[in-house]
Amino acid sequence: MTETGSLTFFCGKMGAGKSTMAARMAEEEGAVLLSEDTWLAALYPGEIATFDDYLDRAARLRPMIRALVLQTLRAGTDVVMDFPANTRKQRAWFLALATEAGAPHRMIYLEASDDLCLERIAQRAKEQPDRAKFDTPEVFRRVTNYFEYPSEQEGLNTLRNAD
Repeated sequence: MTETGSLTFFCGKMGAGKSTMAARMAEEEGAVLLSEDTWLAALYPGEIATFDDYLDRAARLRPMIRALVLQTLRAGTDVVMDFPANTRKQRAWFLALATEAGAPHRMIYLEASDDLCLERIAQRAKEQPDRAKFDTPEVFRRVTNYFEYPSEQEGLNTLRNAD
């Protein structure tokens, strides 16, 4: 019987460093990295012009990703997910994935000030011009309105990482 892989996912405001840490952890741990941004760009090129477009396409993506994650975990391979876990509902989805696969999980909570996040977002917009229309203070504020701080009552194995 193959031992299941482990599931790692991230919580943190836009610009907190989730994607950077996810890529580094996957590389260091030899895990499969699944990036929401990469999948959305590949499956829906040119279709995401607004935040509502993002929400719609992200919702369409989840069933495909769910099946892939479950199969990968059950095959004994670790998975690092660069998908947002910034609301209770999103975190419950990750926990359900781990539970259904019978896999251990960990959520890395990246705490960063709004000022630091905005600084990183501005830098990212310069380095990746294709993201400049979304990497703005206005989008940061809108997305941050949805952010829900994680709590112990959610039953997650949480590691905190503060900048």
